[in-house]
Amino acid sequence: MKRLNRNSQVIEAWKGGHAARNSRGTFYTDGENLWSYQVKIAKRLPNEAIILADFTAKSNSFLSQTTSCHVGLVRRSGVDLVMHPQVWKASTLSRETVPF
Repeated sequence: MKRLNRNSQVIEAWKGGHAARNSRGTFYTDGENLWSYQVKIAKRLPNEAIILADFTAKSNSFLSQTTSCHVGLVRRSGVDLVMHPQVWKASTLSRETVPF
């Protein structure tokens, strides 16, 4: 898995279907799913649609400042659907395990 210095590079790798992680190991992807620490925050579907879980204070689902920043970066990069974390957790999208 490629280690990258910038979180935006991790997002680019993820959108391209490539595994990557940032230099601190806090933001990573297997090319399909995207994690902030151990929390899955987004998924790229086979049709290339991007689904993001809104783990921020705005949704009353704040986890950490870093995770909120990761969610914001993904949102600004362009997503197809933002889900409330309660809906995300109830869906099958969030149930896959961390690959590392």
